[in-house]
This record gives sequence, C-alpha cells and structure tokens, in this order.
Amino acid sequence: MVTGYEHTSRRLPRIDAIDMARGIALIAMAIFHFGYDLEMFGVAEPGFTSQTGMKLFARSIASSFLFLVGVSLVLASTPDGIQPRPFLIRLGKITGAAALITIATYFATPRVFIFFGILHHIAVASVLGLLFLRLHWVINLTAAAATLALGLAVRYGMAGWDELNNLGGWWTGLSTSMPVSSDFVPVFPFFAAVLFGIGMTQLAREKGYLHRLAVVRATSRFGRLLQFTGRHSLVFYLLHQPIMIGILFVVLKIAGLI
Repeated sequence: MVTGYEHTSRRLPRIDAIDMARGIALIAMAIFHFGYDLEMFGVAEPGFTSQTGMKLFARSIASSFLFLVGVSLVLASTPDGIQPRPFLIRLGKITGAAALITIATYFATPRVFIFFGILHHIAVASVLGLLFLRLHWVINLTAAAATLALGLAVRYGMAGWDELNNLGGWWTGLSTSMPVSSDFVPVFPFFAAVLFGIGMTQLAREKGYLHRLAVVRATSRFGRLLQFTGRHSLVFYLLHQPIMIGILFVVLKIAGLI
C-alpha cells in the first residue's frame, strides 16, 4: 500500500509555517481565555463565553491544535517509524502538564475542574495517532469523517451509551450526558481533527507540497515571534492564564473595579 514514504526516506527539517500556525492558535486561545477571565471578574456579562459564537471559537481553536498534532505525527515519522526517545519525552511532558492542570483546577474550581481538556486529549491522541501513520491517507480521511459523524450523532442525541455517563466514560464523548467542565475535549468528535491532520499531511507529502513548504522561512519580526511561541507551546499554555489573571487583577484593583 502506498503511504507517501516512497517520496522521502527521511524526516523533513522543521517547518516554520507549522510553528507559526501553532503560534496563531495559541494567541487565539489566549484571546478566548481573556474573555473567560473578564467574565470571572465580573467585567463581562455572565455567560459571555457560553454564547454560540464564543463556543464555536473555542471549538475551532481546540480543533486547530489537534489538527496540528496529526500534522506533527506525520512530520516526525519515517519509514522506520517514530523515534521512541523524543516521542516519549514529549508525551511525558504533556501528560505531566495535563495532570498538573487537573490537580490545580480541582482545588481552584472543583465544580468545573478539568479532567479531560485539550492537553489530556493531545496526550491520548499522540498515542492513538500512531495506529494510523502507516495507513493510506484515503483511509485516514475516511476514518476522520466517520469519527466526526459519530461524535456529532452522539452530541445531538442520535446515539450514545448510558453506561458511559460517569467520570470513567465521559472522556470518550460517547456518553448520553455531558459533564460540566471548564475545558472538555472528548475523543469523539475531536479526534477527527487529528485524523484529518494525519491524512492531509500524508497527502501533502505524497504530492511533494511539504518540501515546498519547508523552504518557506519566518523572516518578519512578527513571523519569528509566532514561530518562537509555537515552538514553546506547552510553556505558553501553562503560563498564559496565571499571567493574564494576575495582570487583570492588578489593573482592576487599581481602577477600583474589584
């Protein structure tokens, strides 16, 4: 079966455009979280981030991160597979950060603590995605469409399993009830974004587009900033909220609004 490896026997150099895309997604995430912070401090109306537009914004951000997970898995792979050591180190960092988020939010906001947010999904998707790397891009895009369809069917009440209505099953996204959490990114339907990322990147590699993209470099100051942010995405993710909340608290305190 042709997978696209026939066109390259080695990993491509790091592609600036991918880091820049990740940087844009991180900035979009920070913008959404700033709205959440404004609501938390009472500056924005209650339910501001629950509006349809904000929900769609948040889901598109999560999907873009997961799409890039699929892209990165393909870029890190060769005909011999993925190098275990770098993969496991990265997976360990993400898993540890996800656990830290769960613990911190459990004590800070126990009613809406994060038990399966974007970092948890990235950790799981990084492992599940390995099963699809040697499949043809057509199969992966088909699997992506099927994952999305099943996830949406469950969300709109056309499918689902009552047995999964608990903490041990909610993360799948296949339960008939949804938990209350400040960041919930279940496997179905969001794993579809990872599969789309894998399939589209395999197609791009087969057509030779990745080599063309690899020669494009971030030359402007803003482009280099986006690239830097994208290369240090986990640090940005962990630090941006404490920093924004701290700055917002000081500003509102000085202004006498809290």
